[in-house]
Amino acid sequence: MRIAETVTFGGSGLDRAGRLRGDAASLARLLAGDCVLPIWRGRPLCAEEGALGWLPPGHPVLAGAEEPIFLGLDGEAPRFAADISHWSPEAGAEAVQGGFFDPGFQSHPALPGAPGFGDLRGLMLALSPREAELAATAKALVQWHRSHRFCSTCGAPSAPSEGGWHRRCTACGAQHFPRTDPVVIMLVTHGNRALVGRSPGWPEGVYSCLAGFVEPGETIEAAVRREVMEEAGVTVGPVRYLASQPWPFPASLMMGCHGIALTDVITLDPVELEDARWITREEMVTVMAGRHPEVRPARKGAIAHFLISNWLADRLD
Repeated sequence: MRIAETVTFGGSGLDRAGRLRGDAASLARLLAGDCVLPIWRGRPLCAEEGALGWLPPGHPVLAGAEEPIFLGLDGEAPRFAADISHWSPEAGAEAVQGGFFDPGFQSHPALPGAPGFGDLRGLMLALSPREAELAATAKALVQWHRSHRFCSTCGAPSAPSEGGWHRRCTACGAQHFPRTDPVVIMLVTHGNRALVGRSPGWPEGVYSCLAGFVEPGETIEAAVRREVMEEAGVTVGPVRYLASQPWPFPASLMMGCHGIALTDVITLDPVELEDARWITREEMVTVMAGRHPEVRPARKGAIAHFLISNWLADRLD
């Protein structure tokens, strides 16, 4: 797909500078100026609408944070991230509510002029491609460190190394690396129609492409066919890869594919899907415009929205 890397979170060409990760002295020299992005409970700091908030390493917001994670070089500017999830708003202070998506910002008393910490789902379209990639990388790495503090080999505590791109067991020396979960997400078509579904718990009326995790020993194509059959009872024949998207909720690589359905009778797995339906191109135009009486489109910025939009525009090649 010629425009594959225009998807949100992809294609900015960030220099991840892997050559510097093992050079502690160089990283220490780079850790200066406004170069650290605080992440609070999965939410990056915003300096203003459409811009991330980068702080100097000695800023009060970063007090108590672990050693910053090196994200790479934005041109000549070093970029780091720090987890400040240990911070709690003062009693009586307004706090974000969480849930599927919370559009609000969590303010911080040491940042009176900034909007605060925002949900990346709501911020992603306002950020530049470079800042979107940096935010996605930061969020995924911070989450990995929080969930992998102990060695999976012996159970002892592990410690960050290699600029935050590695953890080493303090007892047995086992090495652990950041995890990314492969997920297939598929635009399944049958003639002039596309298959969409909605999972239990999604916002009312929201439908999207079907998706699922790739299992061990499975190809991308096989995963597409299996997931569509398991969730909707539809047989898929030819499958081709289109585009991918890093999706930091918490750390997946969404591999977008186009599958041609050989059958069109839907048999739902109610555990996975609350509903699924075929929608014609003409009807999908109404959905994407927000004028359909029953169906709301996938979130803008998500690869599902990207795939459906480009199907409508005949740009899947």
